[in-house]
Amino acid sequence: MLTRKQHELICFISDRLAETGVSPSFEEMKEALDLKSKSGVHRLISALEEREFIRRLPNRARALEVLRMPERGERKPAAKAPKLAATAATAVLPAPANDVVEIPLHGRIAAGTPIEALEGSTMLPVPAALLGAGEHYALEVAGDSMVEAGILDGDYALIRRTETARDGEIVVALIDDAEATLKYFRKEGAMVRLDPANRDYTPQRYRPDQVRVQGRLAGLLRRY
Repeated sequence: MLTRKQHELICFISDRLAETGVSPSFEEMKEALDLKSKSGVHRLISALEEREFIRRLPNRARALEVLRMPERGERKPAAKAPKLAATAATAVLPAPANDVVEIPLHGRIAAGTPIEALEGSTMLPVPAALLGAGEHYALEVAGDSMVEAGILDGDYALIRRTETARDGEIVVALIDDAEATLKYFRKEGAMVRLDPANRDYTPQRYRPDQVRVQGRLAGLLRRY
């Protein structure tokens, strides 16, 4: 039997996948279940995975697939769960997206020091399930400054095109309209700070007029 929190979590994940096609983040799961830390989410995810209710999709951050929903005999959430939409035990799960779409591959982008962003006409086939709503393009990662975020040299970064970003998001930043880099985006007073995910590199600071956001990281493709 599932615990109340396990049941709440799988319902929340299933509802979010049905609505958006994208798994909720650990922060969203923590808030939805009113947990004090993300470690509690990790434990619930592991428990559901062990019971084969969900599985983690390889090579993708925050990617989960619901394999089955609790049966009628499983414990249901308590009445006090206002943040979660009720999900019937017999709910039909969304069919997996097996379609492949092609998105533009615009050369190589630095995950180390900035390099010139190349524009090209090459198209990259990508499973549709990796992409959410919006317009996307791909860049091949060059460098190792984002390795602690799981982004390695030679990976393909799947980018959702946008000109805005929130603090802490991984973005493609165009610097002085000439060079592009893949970094964490943060505001620091009157400056924009681009943070690496490798302790061997230092943050880069620019005036806001020097930096234009070109997109946010939506996913990764990796060859083995």
